[in-house]
Amino acid sequence: MALLGDQSFPSDVESAHCGREIKAVGLKDESSSRVPGQGESSTGRVLSPEELHRLADERALVSEFKQLKLEKEAQKNWDLFYKRNSTHFFKDRHWTTREFEELKACREFESQKLVLLEAGCGVGNCIFPLLQEDRNIFVYACDFSARAVDFVKQHPLYVPERCCGFQCDLTSDDLRDNVPEGGVDVVTLIFVLSAVHPDKMKLVLQNISRVLKPGGSVLFRDYGLHDHAMLRFKAGSKLGENFYVRQDGTRSYFFSKEFLAELFQEAGLHPVANDYVLRETVNKKEGLCVPRVFLQSKFTKPPANHGAAGE
Repeated sequence: MALLGDQSFPSDVESAHCGREIKAVGLKDESSSRVPGQGESSTGRVLSPEELHRLADERALVSEFKQLKLEKEAQKNWDLFYKRNSTHFFKDRHWTTREFEELKACREFESQKLVLLEAGCGVGNCIFPLLQEDRNIFVYACDFSARAVDFVKQHPLYVPERCCGFQCDLTSDDLRDNVPEGGVDVVTLIFVLSAVHPDKMKLVLQNISRVLKPGGSVLFRDYGLHDHAMLRFKAGSKLGENFYVRQDGTRSYFFSKEFLAELFQEAGLHPVANDYVLRETVNKKEGLCVPRVFLQSKFTKPPANHGAAGE
């Protein structure tokens, strides 16, 4: 979902990179070529003494009353976001097949039909480039925001023969109401889980596991611990450890690779790759260069003879 106001920085993203990413004027987005000295990392970003001091000073949390209100109004806040921004806020994500080669590699043969679930599709910034690029793909696309799903269905590339869009709260609605159990080859979870309360993240993973085929993959990308967006939050924004609220009421969690691995494993999904991606966002006009930290990972559902996962 998206950072706004004085808590935003161009190219920050939301609850779905494949659904929500801030459009930057004069900035490279985080999908741009890697900067020399940047790339994948198993250890993440090292903070400066000033940054460590700033995080250490973040002790006060948002009141329990306000936190309950934010949870109750989470869907409303995302609907309002899409009412304000329509389909113009996020860029189409043409980097997806380049950085997630598994979308091609998971096929047994080149012409094999691939069934994908885009969990948190936003307005379709990820799925429509994929549908254009790959004629042998069918996409189930769901989002928390009914308004976002309406935008998906209004897109000229949306046809029922290749795409099925539906509104879904991944923490409570059973995906099997719209997607066949065990019927999906690949689930993309891209800048989505960070918008979910940490106490409910496991419910999301259990839900997607039920529609994932044995041996199928979950491709994950989201905010990493100590990303620039995390360090820009001001006093009064902290909801819990690594969890913050934006001015528009949407929320964002910043993942460590250890926390993410534990979360997926508790849901019965096995890690294949799990690394930080370190990038820099550059604004030459303003002379700004800020460090971005993302977590890019792949998890698989065990084969059927290993027993059911995540139930």
